[in-house]
Amino acid sequence: MSDTASERYQQGMATRRSVLGDAHVDRAQAASTEFDRPFQELITEAAWGHVWSRPELTKRERSMITIALLAALGQDDEVAMHVRATVNTGASREDIREALLHVAIYAGVPAANHAIKIAKQVFEQMDAGKVA
Repeated sequence: MSDTASERYQQGMATRRSVLGDAHVDRAQAASTEFDRPFQELITEAAWGHVWSRPELTKRERSMITIALLAALGQDDEVAMHVRATVNTGASREDIREALLHVAIYAGVPAANHAIKIAKQVFEQMDAGKVA
């Protein structure tokens, strides 16, 4: 890793931890193998170090955009993970609802309907204290 990449990785890891939480990132790191380690480095540098760390949007705004995009793409596990992360990003349940209303119009009602189901399940888990 070059000095620049190393700095970007460190920034990405700090942002990743602030959004997803230490427990989630620690689990991902512990599960990493030689096979997927380059992928983990890529997403830490690119997604978290390059995009999520930019100052032009808040974490709340990025969270809403990310949830909408993941819902539109049908990425269920990632939707759930990012809904849980709203505890750290400041996006409210109302923010998520509004983002998913946009998904319904611009990406389709079935995608939004499914993402709303996922969000409701995650909220129930969060309310019951079952989400780390």
